[in-house]
Amino acid sequence: MTGALVAACTIVGLIVGAWLELVVARVPARVAVTAGPTFGPEGIGWRRRPVALAAVTGGVFAAITARFTTDWALPAYLVFGAALVALTAIDLETYLLPNRIVYPVAAAGVALLGVAAAATGDWDELARALAGGGAGFAAFFVLHLFSPRALGFGDVKLAFVLGLYLGWLGWAELVLGFFLGFLYGALVGIALLVTRVRGRKDPVPFGPFLAAGALTAVIWGAPIVDWYQGA
Repeated sequence: MTGALVAACTIVGLIVGAWLELVVARVPARVAVTAGPTFGPEGIGWRRRPVALAAVTGGVFAAITARFTTDWALPAYLVFGAALVALTAIDLETYLLPNRIVYPVAAAGVALLGVAAAATGDWDELARALAGGGAGFAAFFVLHLFSPRALGFGDVKLAFVLGLYLGWLGWAELVLGFFLGFLYGALVGIALLVTRVRGRKDPVPFGPFLAAGALTAVIWGAPIVDWYQGA
């Protein structure tokens, strides 16, 4: 049963990932994803790497499904995973985290996690998720006030989404996810400076590192926390 579900969700992830090509191409340009196959002088449409997006999304869907199996929260985390793939691709290319993705995935998270809470009767998880979203937003908002150039407001809004989904899993997973995001960012930033690929004043998008940290905590957070606590 689990193997069949993972395989099915992987196939869905491959299809969704290929479709994300249009999302990545059109959302930053403020063009409807449902527009024709091409538009504008550059024919923005299937012009990036849909195979790469499909492969990454399929892998993310497989890992998330193996993590949650038949858990009622699975649909919410599949939406989360797809959104993070799209946001990562967009941020790497445009240094933007579009509201047209961040807001819907936040609303979907509240709705789908609410369904999961209603199905299991465990409303504490939903309350913790909402508190986690608020905590993430508040912490990043303070950081943004102190260093707006280093941490854009798009990262602040993304922090609510990450806190929401990580908070559902637990406070330890929430702390781990954000910690790993900063750790990945620091390590890659140092590597870019050492190799002179980027200078100290060159911008580096932070969203992809936050996304990577969150996905790591979602998929492998429980064993990492158990290892850290010596369980």
